[in-house]
Amino acid sequence: MLALYIRDVRLGIRSGGGALVGVLFFLAVVAVIPFGVGPDLNLLARIGPAILWIGALLASLLGLDRLFQADRDDGSLDILIMAGERRMLALAVFVKCLAHWTASVLPLVVAAPMLGLFMNMEPIGIGAATLTLLFGTPAIAFIGAAGAAVAVSLPRGGLLVSVLVLPLVIPVLIFGVSASYGAVTEPDPFLPPFLLMLAMTLFFAVLGPVAAAAALRWSAD
Repeated sequence: MLALYIRDVRLGIRSGGGALVGVLFFLAVVAVIPFGVGPDLNLLARIGPAILWIGALLASLLGLDRLFQADRDDGSLDILIMAGERRMLALAVFVKCLAHWTASVLPLVVAAPMLGLFMNMEPIGIGAATLTLLFGTPAIAFIGAAGAAVAVSLPRGGLLVSVLVLPLVIPVLIFGVSASYGAVTEPDPFLPPFLLMLAMTLFFAVLGPVAAAAALRWSAD
């Protein structure tokens, strides 16, 4: 599993620009907001956590359709499906989700503090937003694995993956933004929405790989 993780991280970085494309898209989303809402620094600071989360969410959807595509093209996905038990296939999907998050989403989390400064956010707000992104964005990869598994056999399934995944990640977005606001706004709490977001990430860490493994077996049949 460690070899699979390292292999997928390398493939994720090399294919299609990898992390650089996601960071540039993230930067583009955040950069156009001040032009739309005006130069009001107080307004930018208030909406900063939501903008960071929306930008990271949209950037995280970019490479989900390629999660299983390389394995399907070289035939290793068929071998993995036929050779492994159901639990082992789910574990392999879990490892691939972690590798995708490391290669494509973690750079967005690293770039978030710099973009928070661009939005005139307070240091505690930047820290809270970065923390929620660190623990909330893995849920996008786990949910996206199920969508990518459903669309893996389709010639152009990128849009379908986004349509399937986006409604399911909205609760994670809501709790992540609520926790970020709670860190800087009284009397809104930080810990309850953060713990709910963390619970959803753990829930999807179990459900997503299992659902993706079932979808992969169904597509192979």
